[in-house]
Parts: sequence; C-alpha cells; structure tokens
Amino acid sequence: MEIRHLITFQSIAEIGSYTGAAAKLGYTQSTLTAHIQSLEQEIGGEIFTYSNRKLQLTPLGRDLIPLAEDLLSAHEQIKTMRSSREVSGILKVAAPESLTISRLGPIIREFSLKYPHVKLVLTNGTCGQNQSDLMSGRVDAAFMVYPEIKPEKCIHYPLYQEEVVLVSGNNGPDHFDEYKNSQASPFYITNEEGCSYRSMFERYLIKHSIQHFQTMELWSIEAIKKMVMSGLGFCALPYITVKEDIENGKLKLLTHSEEFEPFYSHMLIKKKKWLSPAVEAFTDLVLKSVNGLDKEHLNKNKK
Repeated sequence: MEIRHLITFQSIAEIGSYTGAAAKLGYTQSTLTAHIQSLEQEIGGEIFTYSNRKLQLTPLGRDLIPLAEDLLSAHEQIKTMRSSREVSGILKVAAPESLTISRLGPIIREFSLKYPHVKLVLTNGTCGQNQSDLMSGRVDAAFMVYPEIKPEKCIHYPLYQEEVVLVSGNNGPDHFDEYKNSQASPFYITNEEGCSYRSMFERYLIKHSIQHFQTMELWSIEAIKKMVMSGLGFCALPYITVKEDIENGKLKLLTHSEEFEPFYSHMLIKKKKWLSPAVEAFTDLVLKSVNGLDKEHLNKNKK
C-alpha cells in the first residue's frame, strides 16, 4: 500500500470529485483512477460509488477514512522528526460566522504573525457542518456555538458562555411581547437553516405555538443586522455579534420574559496519535486568549 494512494483517497473524499482532487494534487484523472483501483484491490472492495451521478463513499470507504488519517498522520510525523520544533505546514480551521467576526480575528492575526510558515485556511459553515468536516478530516480544528456538549473522538475545549439575545431596530418595540401580540406578521430575520441558535429559538417558538412570524433568511450576520436596523423586524443573535452596534445606538436589545437555554462556544480538535506543531500552537493561542479575556472581565468586575 503506497502513501500516495492514501493521499489520493483522502483528497477525493474531502473534495468530492476526481476532477477537483486531480487539480489539487497535480495528477491526471487517469492517474487518480489507477491509484484508487490499486487501493481497492489491496483492501478487497469498492471505496467510491456513484449515486445520481454524485460521487459517494461506500461503507468500506467510510471505514477507511480514520485509518488513512492515522497512517498519513504517522507518515507526516516521521517526515518532520528532524524539524519537529518548527511550526509550519497547513492548518485548516472551520468556524461559524458569528465566532469568525467576533472572536477569531485577533487570534488569527497573532497566529499568522507568530508563525509565518503556517498557511492558515479558514472556512465558515454551520456548527453541524464544521463538526462533520472535523470528523471527516477536512479540517484540523472546528469551532461551534452550541449548548453544553460531550463530543466523542474529539479533544473538547469549552471557551465562553455566549448569550443569545433578541434585537430590534431603534424604532421598533421595546419588548418582545409587542411582536408576539402584533396583528401583523412581523419579520423574523435570520441566517441559514442548521444554525444552532436559530434552531434553538425556533424550537422555542414552536413549543409555545408562536408561529405567525414571517421568516426572512439572509446570507450573513451583517446583512441581518442591516435589515433589522432598517426597522423591518427582529433577530436572535449571540450578543457578542451585536454588542458594538448596541453600544453605538444602531440596534437595541428587546426585553423579553423568555428564558433561552444557555449556549457556549467550543473548540474541537480531532483525537489523533500525533498532533502537528501547528495544531498545538493554535490551540495554545486560543486558550491563552480565553484566559486573557477572563482575567480582563474579572478585573472590570472588581472596579
């Protein structure tokens, strides 16, 4: 079994196509096909199949993913034994937009300045998608905003408690009850399905039979805030994403009698026999940032 065959398999699994993997690896599609055929002969079964013209992993292929990751991780460790103290390579991080715009900017900037030989690739997705990308090996670290979780096969770092708040424009009602009791159909402005705090709020609406809102789904938190500022409706977002706008008088908090379940930001690292120096360095920097903000918060409370 050749390492390059496993690299080909992992790339196709991550990208979802032979064409994309060929472009990434610099191979022809026929070479990739030969790699996969050789791998299938060695393990005794198909690892990819097509369903409705879409490439998919077979059950055997899904079972191969974690084994291939371990072998490639060990191979990478062996290659870097002499330079194990040097922080270099590629670091792939997935995060929801809410944490990207409110928490990660200073961390990523400091990491990039401190470790210029690391290429950091940041992707945004829903929390569920980020966790899926982590488990499939597409990323090295995943952030999410969820209630308390106990994930398996991951190193779990709880970060902050994230308050989810209701927000309206300055000319909107002061209390959420005014929206609930409105004879019109106010707009509930939100982001894509699968977002954890959207799902939490919508579960609350269904539980209490509050179903007369019109849902407007937008592509970004900034777009949501702009639409709420215009006076069209209200939104439910983590406080950290609207804090500056509220302090600047562009938005206002909606008072409400509802109690929402507590949410937290989390960082997950997939458990491996060997973590790259880049992953370890990034993890250390995130945790130092959390501890620094916690100390700052305590000092403010003492004054």
